[in-house]
Amino acid sequence: MKVALVGATGPVGRRILDELVSRDHQVFAVVRDVSKVPSHPNVTAVSADAGDPEGLASALAGKDAVISAIRFLKTEPEKLVGAVRKSGVKRYIVVGGAASLFVPGTKTKLLDSGRIPKEYLPEPTAGSKFLDYLSGVDDLDWTFLSPSGMFSNDEQFGTKPGGRTGEFRLGKDELLVSDSGESEISYEDYAAALVDELENPQHIRQRFTVGY
Repeated sequence: MKVALVGATGPVGRRILDELVSRDHQVFAVVRDVSKVPSHPNVTAVSADAGDPEGLASALAGKDAVISAIRFLKTEPEKLVGAVRKSGVKRYIVVGGAASLFVPGTKTKLLDSGRIPKEYLPEPTAGSKFLDYLSGVDDLDWTFLSPSGMFSNDEQFGTKPGGRTGEFRLGKDELLVSDSGESEISYEDYAAALVDELENPQHIRQRFTVGY
């Protein structure tokens, strides 16, 4: 499959790129700085800016799917979704955030629960607004994948699960919490769940979540 990966050199994007390559997909890494894209026979570096809808649409055209792995504060949903539309690509997967998930057993979003420090609210707030916008899009086969509350790399987990274990749970709109009361997913297992969805779509025009 030909996949355009926007933000391929970011913390999550790098893991998604690795997962796609490991499954023999042809990846077009759409980034501003192509020098940061790793060299691989199945990876083509493409220079484009998410803030330039015209240029981005051109970079996405002709692919089977688009995956967006950029921070929400770095773009606007109208511009990014508009670029996907103009490219002619119908399948669109977004690396989402956990803040729009409901606290288990309630109808309170994590964003509104008071659990997120005020200084960290701008990015989660932008992510929640992006999902709200995407929910009104009916001409793209979009999917928004929210991670768990703790979303990090192997080193940050320490003795806890990290890296690619291949063992995780999927949920819908509630934050996934383990029996020990923790909500976690590694970048690598998140990437595995995302590419699973790409290869075997189960959540068209839906949000879902992944966690341990």
